[in-house]
Amino acid sequence: MSTYAGLFENDEMSAMDAPALPRDDFIPDVSVVVPTYRRPAMLERCVRALAEQAYDAARYEIVVCDDGPDEATKACVLRLAASYAQHGPKIRYLPVTGSQGPAGARNAGWRASLARRIAFTDDDTIPDPQWLVNGVRALDDGADAVSGRIVVPLPDRPTDYELDAAGLANAEFATANAFATRAALERTGGFDARFTSAWREDSDLQFALMRAGLKIARAEDAMVLHPVRPARWGVCISQQKKSQFDALLYKKHPALYRERIRRAPPLLYYAMLAALVVVIVSLIADAPRIAAMTAIAWIAMTLWFAVQRLKTTSRTPAHIAEMLWTSAIIPYLSIYWRIRGAFKFKVFFP
Repeated sequence: MSTYAGLFENDEMSAMDAPALPRDDFIPDVSVVVPTYRRPAMLERCVRALAEQAYDAARYEIVVCDDGPDEATKACVLRLAASYAQHGPKIRYLPVTGSQGPAGARNAGWRASLARRIAFTDDDTIPDPQWLVNGVRALDDGADAVSGRIVVPLPDRPTDYELDAAGLANAEFATANAFATRAALERTGGFDARFTSAWREDSDLQFALMRAGLKIARAEDAMVLHPVRPARWGVCISQQKKSQFDALLYKKHPALYRERIRRAPPLLYYAMLAALVVVIVSLIADAPRIAAMTAIAWIAMTLWFAVQRLKTTSRTPAHIAEMLWTSAIIPYLSIYWRIRGAFKFKVFFP
């Protein structure tokens, strides 16, 4: 088994408390940091793809950062470390207990490494065999950070969730496929651990790099496949919670947020909220006619919203039902989480 495979085997150890590696020990050219949370089967697929890279196996390592350590993930990583110990890269298991979310987990990973180049991907990707070679080459061509290509395969008629997830393929900078020098990460402080969900933490790092005057390059030949993982019915309801982190991103980088993001709830959301309020007030005020007319308007807006979401997505009965149900709820949750984020992070958020 690799020397590193067992270095952080104690689940009680925080990543921040991990012992420094001796300076005369193995120092890789590049460390691949993979945050994960309780999906060992998916993680194994990713790590195996990383272990089969065209890059010299003796010159890179894989650091799996277990965010909320569990025995199944630990066992998976240690088994992979043993299987690749002779002919593959070093594979390290790093339990992360001092923070929560992928941002904090990635910080733990790159800070526990001695490499001067850091590669980031997620546990649900399948990196191309040339991914590491091409990403490092782009970094060595004079960039401080590199954004690679993300391919999201979709069926002809994806679900609304799948279509939304496919937006990752058009992201300017996403840590599902990114590279950075240690110097750049140290200069910007790395990831902001206040982004406790997988949302906007990569844009925050991108904006920090830009504001520091550092160069971000694009490497189309550094590719990862990002299959959309299965999701439960109505998953888009819980996803609205991520909207609160738009407020944090805006607070930190207002000009770049306005330039690059400009994400606000559609006017339709506010119209639906206003209609619902009028219905309730009219019923309380014993004005049934106004309540009925406004209810009809509310139903029409809800149906229109659902139809728009179904235009290019799946038409199965279950998906149609999901779109109808969630279209009646999403507007209010989106506005709620946006306002909650503004209060939480103490920022006026237009």
